[in-house]
Amino acid sequence: MGEVWRAYDETLARHVAVKLLLPQDSDPTATSRFRLEAQTAARIAHPNVVGVRDFGEYDNRLFLVMELVEGPSLAATLTRSGALPAERVARIAAEAAAGLAAAHRQGIVHRDIKPGNLLLDADGTLKIGDFGIARFMDDPGAALTATGQIVGTSLYLAPERALGKPAGPASDVYALGCVLYQLLTGRPPFQADTAVAILHQHLDAVPVPPRELGVPGLPPAFESYLLGLLAKEPEHRPSAQQAADWFADGAWQGRPEPLPDATSPSRRPPVLSGSAAGSQQVGETSNPTTYMLPSARGTASAAGSRAGSGSRIGAGSRARSGSGPGSRSRSGSGGRSRAGSRSRPGSRSRNRLVFTAAAAALFMAAMLLGMLWFSPDKTGAEGTESEAPTGTSTSASPRATVPSPTASPTPAARTSAPRDEQTADEQRKQREQELEEQRRLQRELDKERAAQQDDDDGGFGEDDD
Repeated sequence: MGEVWRAYDETLARHVAVKLLLPQDSDPTATSRFRLEAQTAARIAHPNVVGVRDFGEYDNRLFLVMELVEGPSLAATLTRSGALPAERVARIAAEAAAGLAAAHRQGIVHRDIKPGNLLLDADGTLKIGDFGIARFMDDPGAALTATGQIVGTSLYLAPERALGKPAGPASDVYALGCVLYQLLTGRPPFQADTAVAILHQHLDAVPVPPRELGVPGLPPAFESYLLGLLAKEPEHRPSAQQAADWFADGAWQGRPEPLPDATSPSRRPPVLSGSAAGSQQVGETSNPTTYMLPSARGTASAAGSRAGSGSRIGAGSRARSGSGPGSRSRSGSGGRSRAGSRSRPGSRSRNRLVFTAAAAALFMAAMLLGMLWFSPDKTGAEGTESEAPTGTSTSASPRATVPSPTASPTPAARTSAPRDEQTADEQRKQREQELEEQRRLQRELDKERAAQQDDDDGGFGEDDD
C-alpha cells in the first residue's frame, strides 16, 4: 500500500521516516486506510510504539511522517540469526506486550502483529509499527473490512478470527504468542502448505512445547506461560498488560517459592511454665510445611501431665485421639483399630502415672524418716552384748538403759540383751520389708513408664500393612 523513505526534517533538525501512498494502488479503500493508520498511530504515545510526527498530502499523494527506527525488524533478525536465547525473547515479549497494552487502552486492536511489524531501534528497544489494518473497538466500521472478512497473516491469526469473529485485544495477545514461539524455536507454532490448512491448525491443533523441539535453557515457567498465550479460547489468555508485567518482573525465570518464616506463630513451640518447661524436649515434625494447631485438651494436658513423663512436644505434632481430624488408625485382623484397642486414653494413663510417682515419692520420704527415727544405735547394742559380763548394757530403743552398779549382770540386764536383739531383728526385718515394698513400687513405676513410652512412640510410627 505504501513505501517508506528515510528523510530529514529541516525544521526540527532530525531524521524521520516518511511513508508515501503508492499512486498506482488500485484498492479503492487505500486512501481511507492510509488516513486511518495515521489517526490510529497518533492516538498512541508510548516508547514501544512507533510515533507519528505529521500527516499530509503533497502532489496528490498522501504522506505520513513517523519516528525513524534505525534497527532491523524481527523478521530480518530471524533470517539473519535464527532462534534467539530465552533472555532476549523475554525482553522483547515485555516491550511488545507493553506497547500493545498502550494501544488497547486507547481502544485500538492492531490485528497484524507479526515479526515484520516489530522493529528494533539502535539500542535494541522494540517498537510496534504499521497500524494499517488496525481496528477501533469503539468504531468497528472504521476497520474498513466487510463483515466476516479475515484480514491479517495466517501464521499469526487467532482462532476466533479464523472463525470470522471480530478481533479483540486477546487476538493481539495470541499473535504475540505466535511470534514469541517463532523467536524461541525458529519456526511458527503451526505450518502447512495452504493458508486454510494453517487456519484449521489454529482451531484444532496443539502446539508442540518448545522444549520438546530442543530449545536450550528455556525455563519451564516461560514455556508454560507461552502456551497460555496460545490458548484457544480468548478468555483463557492473559491481557497484554498482564503479560508485560509478568515478563518485566522476571517471573519467566521461575523463581522459587519463599520458605516459611521460622519465627511465625504457627511454628513457635508452646511456652510451658515451671519445671514442666525444663523436662520437655522440643522436637520437629518430619514435614516442616504442614502445621496443626493443638487442641484445647491437648494444650491443657501438655503443661502438666506430659511434662512428668518426658514426652516429646513439637510444633505441628499430630494428635492421636480417635476422633480428631488428624487421627490415624491401623486396622489389623478382625478390624481392630489402634486408637480403640491398642492405645489407652492419653490423659487417664498420664494422670495415673503422675499419681503413682507422687505416691512413691511420699512413701519413700516417710520410710526414710522412719528409718532415721527408729534405727537402733548398733555400736551401743554391740557394746552391750560384749560388755554384759562386765556389768554395762545399752538399750536399742531411744530410751537408754542405766548401767548396772555391780560387775556381775543383774536379772534386768540379762533380760534386756535378748530383748534388744529381738527388737533389732524386728527392725531389720521391717527395713527389709520396706525395701522390698520400695523395689516393688519402683518396678511398677518403671513398667508404667515403659508402657507410656511405647504408647507415645507408637503414635509417630507408620500404619501397619
